[in-house]
Amino acid sequence: MAKPLVAIVGRPNVGKSMLFNKLTGQRTSIVEDTPGVTRDRIYGDCEWCGRQFSLVDTGGIEPGTDSDMLKFMRRQAEIGIELADCIVMVADVRTGVTAADVDVATMLRKSGKPVALAVNKCDSVGPVNPDVYEFYGLGIGDLFEVSAVHGHGTGDLLDWCLENMPDEAVDEEEDDVIKVAIVGKPNVGKSSLLNRILGEERVIVSNVAGTTRDAIDSYFENASGKYCFIDTAGMRRKSKVDDAIEKYSNMRTINAIERADVCLVLVDANEGVTEQDTKIAGLVHEAGKAAIIVVNKWDAVEDKETNTMRDKEAAVRDGLSYMTYAPVVFLSALTGQRVDKLFSVIQEVHTQNTSRITTGALNSILAEATARVQPPTDKGRRLKIYYMTQAGTKPPHFVIFCNDARLFHFSYQRYLENQIREVFGLKGTPVRITIRQKGDKEE
Repeated sequence: MAKPLVAIVGRPNVGKSMLFNKLTGQRTSIVEDTPGVTRDRIYGDCEWCGRQFSLVDTGGIEPGTDSDMLKFMRRQAEIGIELADCIVMVADVRTGVTAADVDVATMLRKSGKPVALAVNKCDSVGPVNPDVYEFYGLGIGDLFEVSAVHGHGTGDLLDWCLENMPDEAVDEEEDDVIKVAIVGKPNVGKSSLLNRILGEERVIVSNVAGTTRDAIDSYFENASGKYCFIDTAGMRRKSKVDDAIEKYSNMRTINAIERADVCLVLVDANEGVTEQDTKIAGLVHEAGKAAIIVVNKWDAVEDKETNTMRDKEAAVRDGLSYMTYAPVVFLSALTGQRVDKLFSVIQEVHTQNTSRITTGALNSILAEATARVQPPTDKGRRLKIYYMTQAGTKPPHFVIFCNDARLFHFSYQRYLENQIREVFGLKGTPVRITIRQKGDKEE
């Protein structure tokens, strides 16, 4: 069963994202003293009095705007309101009631949903701030003084949320949900791909670089399995990042890679692999995540011939030579071409990334490999390999015990890794190998 959903809405710069972060206990949504930082719907989990529910942070609502971006943001907020069981409208006690507050309150009353008014930035404790009383004129009866910075009043607000939610349902464990991060440089089609997968305008799509700022989670289920897709902000070179908001976005992207099970590394089919693509893919590789190289905008490639895809794949593999294990998928988020193929590949690489091989099977491969190619020697001293075992998964981590780790040349380590891959596959996942010599303790 889906968790109850509480939407946090209001005009720009009243502290919605800070309140969202305070209630969820995580710095999920970017907070900056600039209107319009939050653009898409940001979801997070909250727990209060033993009850779990979801919160959705929305972009600031500007009722009478002509800006396309602000119209997109308003539509995202409207979708959040439609999906919510109850709504928290946030206002700013320091600015008082504005015309935008009145318009937002009118829109919320028409929704027919239970609405609470959280008058934010009441940071001092003690008697009621007299400036709060004018907010009763908005016609929303349930009013709470809160401080998103210090947490004052949030307990009463959460009590109200529990009272206005549907009856609690039995939640199923979601341990089988695969977290999939969509990463890449700006304008390679990350948000378009997510919208195509979900079949809805879940995130704002624009040709303007930097449209997506937060890492946005979206749950999706089909016949292949259950997924949590994480749309991330496009990462530009550090030398080109001079905006504080963009720095936060890059941090969110790195965090999204860390918590993902599988990463889709998007590459523009027309541009090929660029220097920035190699850096982003390098973050995925170093994090040990299962990876799929997704070549997007395949529909825009002109003059395709019989070997065009093969040649393009060779060029991609040459540019990302350290990720030879990652499968390459050509698709078009715009037309939907081959998007359905992604799910089976995601399942496969996730299975490989979490696979465990028995010690007996590993040592059989080790014996054959060392018999085929003798371990190296140095100054008359030969490397002796005793045995190999798997120490962990995500990614598969193997420990090899030998007589002297200094004799274990990198090239021979790569040879053994290739032998393991040849027999067990391990498609789509990096492999970690640790060398220990006699006398080291096994952990």
